[in-house]
Amino acid sequence: MLLNLSEVLGEQHKTIEKEIPVEMDSFQYEAFSYPVLSKEPLSLKIEHVKGRELLITGKSRLSLEIPCDRCLEPVETEVVLDFSKTVDLDVPDGEQPEELDETNYIDGYELDAEQLLRNEVLIGWPTKILCSNDCKGICNVYGQNLNQGVCSCEDTSLDPRMSVIRDVFKNFKEV
Repeated sequence: MLLNLSEVLGEQHKTIEKEIPVEMDSFQYEAFSYPVLSKEPLSLKIEHVKGRELLITGKSRLSLEIPCDRCLEPVETEVVLDFSKTVDLDVPDGEQPEELDETNYIDGYELDAEQLLRNEVLIGWPTKILCSNDCKGICNVYGQNLNQGVCSCEDTSLDPRMSVIRDVFKNFKEV
């Protein structure tokens, strides 16, 4: 959804407050797609600060289905968005000082709410997704989910980086 910023950037500098329905049914990132299970509307407030500088604040909540980092089982993950951004439309994206945020979601006098939401989901993305704290993961030979049972493979391969340490123990083994 595109929002017209001409009221905020015009002579009267009116503040825009809107509840924008979230239209995305899946979150696309690189080659992966994560289904959106539930979503709340994006509450957006855009205020004039000075010149062509704006303060953008927003809140929303999404629930995504993301695979567990260990066993790849789907996990319902809530992403809470609560952000405040200061942008200056006169400064290009690559040249902005640290206190200003990027503006790749603003084109001229239009703000792309979906792109802003996508950026904020990426910023709020959890660093580790686990189905449970004691998740055992998958077998590195056959891919068996070890939470559902023990794999019958005989994994005797050792990490090649440990071969030097193994040789030290072999050479100094007491008979």
